[in-house]
Amino acid sequence: MAAANPAKTLQDEVTCPICLEYFKDPVSLDCDHSFCRACITQCWGGFDTDVSCPQCREIFPQRNLRLNRQLRNIVEAARELRLQTGREPEPEKLCEKHKEPLKLFCKEDEIPICLVCDRSKEHRDHTVVPAEEAAEEFKEKIQAHLQTLREEREKLLGCKVSREKRSQEYLRKTQTERQKIVSEFQQLRQFLEEKERLLLVQLEKLDKEIEKIQNENATKLSEQISHLSELISEMEGKCQKPVSEFLQDVTSTLSRCEKGKFQQPLEISPKQDKRLSDFSQKTVALMETLRKFKDTLPSALETRRGEPVGAHRQANVTLDPDTAHPELVLSEDQKSVRLGDTRQRLPNNPERFDAERYVRGCEGFTSGRHCWKVEVGDGRFWAVGVARESVRRKGEISLSPEEGIWAVGYVLDQFLALTSPVTPLPLSRAPSRIQVCLDCDWGQVTFIDAGDKAPIFTFPSGSVSGVRIRPWLWVGGSRLRLCP
Repeated sequence: MAAANPAKTLQDEVTCPICLEYFKDPVSLDCDHSFCRACITQCWGGFDTDVSCPQCREIFPQRNLRLNRQLRNIVEAARELRLQTGREPEPEKLCEKHKEPLKLFCKEDEIPICLVCDRSKEHRDHTVVPAEEAAEEFKEKIQAHLQTLREEREKLLGCKVSREKRSQEYLRKTQTERQKIVSEFQQLRQFLEEKERLLLVQLEKLDKEIEKIQNENATKLSEQISHLSELISEMEGKCQKPVSEFLQDVTSTLSRCEKGKFQQPLEISPKQDKRLSDFSQKTVALMETLRKFKDTLPSALETRRGEPVGAHRQANVTLDPDTAHPELVLSEDQKSVRLGDTRQRLPNNPERFDAERYVRGCEGFTSGRHCWKVEVGDGRFWAVGVARESVRRKGEISLSPEEGIWAVGYVLDQFLALTSPVTPLPLSRAPSRIQVCLDCDWGQVTFIDAGDKAPIFTFPSGSVSGVRIRPWLWVGGSRLRLCP
């Protein structure tokens, strides 16, 4: 069915839904809706990920704007057609009654009229002005309204962007809370499992000692019962014999009866009894602690959340020049590192990374909690974290826990946790300073935004393994500095 107004349909198709004007540099989203490049860029603001279409609200994980050349050509053709139409004005409308041009405008009736109408009785006492003058007056009023409407539209667009930005911030916070909860409960589960294992091992050891005493007693009692049964049979037979035979060796018989007196079996020692009592008391105390913990769970989690910043000891970390890749240049105080212009001629000692632009800290940690801050600036290729003392130094090394590296970094225009596979982090951009918190006792490393103290990512308890753990950096182009 043909459109009721083809011109109106064409006008709608070549108009941007945001600015309501002809498309300028039109681009299309993955949902096939089109917008001016400047309009959609302003609408999305500073978001790099999780942007949405203003029309259908479909969410996209990243910006993907495709230039719509066909639509751009259609817009140019429509604009040219409009210009050509403007050079060839439509025939002037005439008064239906007098067939004269409508040159005047009646203010009382608010209609255009012709010269004959002006002289008629109907409009003789009305205020009549030239049509051009009336048009200019109305245009000024309309332009004033247009300005107000445009300002309102800009306010609404700003409000829309602000609300979307706030929503993204809330989503980031909920994701952070989710990571906290998962990490905390995983630590609690590991603690309880280890406590359960230790208690069961102690109880099994006590079981074996009691079983040993029981078996020894059963063996000795069986031997004594057998011996006494034989002696009783012998004595009974002796008593049945004639007197002369009975009195023979009677002294020896009495002596054997005295030697066969019953011996008491072994008892559970006071030491073992005390161990069992202590074990029972420990179990009761643990159950009571767990019952109290259920009532204080929110405050307990809140306290544990604060530990990465407050409970870790600030470490004075320096970089080890003997491990630095030949293309890396360290400062004199060994606190910062940058990518040099040329490859340096350095000894290829066993500790040096020869294929990847890595450098390791001088300090190694085997126990306790330690933290340090790294200033990463606004570079696009870098990573910070920790590595095993025994991490491979020669040849290509992947950034993963399997290789003995636990880190976060900015790679391929994304802020990532370098897990296997990598985990995109819920931040539109990386912080300029990152605090690394290493807990050797838990086998855990946490990364925190050093600016607002917000957690970024945690490799959970037990995942960081190795005899000695050292600070570690990857320099892909930007300068990294250890904060004092």
